[in-house]
Amino acid sequence: MSTRYTLACDLKDDPELIERYKQYHAPGNAWPEITDSIRGAGILDMEIYLTGNRMFMIMEVDDTFDFEAKAAADASNPKVQEWEQLMWDFQQALPWAPEGVKWILLDKIFKLE
Repeated sequence: MSTRYTLACDLKDDPELIERYKQYHAPGNAWPEITDSIRGAGILDMEIYLTGNRMFMIMEVDDTFDFEAKAAADASNPKVQEWEQLMWDFQQALPWAPEGVKWILLDKIFKLE
């Protein structure tokens, strides 16, 4: 059984920065330590979509996934911290995000039934 989470984050509204960010996320360009940490946390699949400077992430996770455990593991992983610091060069928090929070969970408001 898997669970889907959707999240949003903004990029700085600068076409050159957005292109560089897209290059970091192009197939094969994400650092292997990052993809390993994602998979190791119980994330089965992850996609990021972009419109303008707003990104949307879709994560499919297994029953072992826990946001707090992932955050703790990331905080103790120097390579993940290096990646996250680098990504802050491109990202900006949503206006309503708590201090230091990049990705905000989305509320599902509709499902076709």
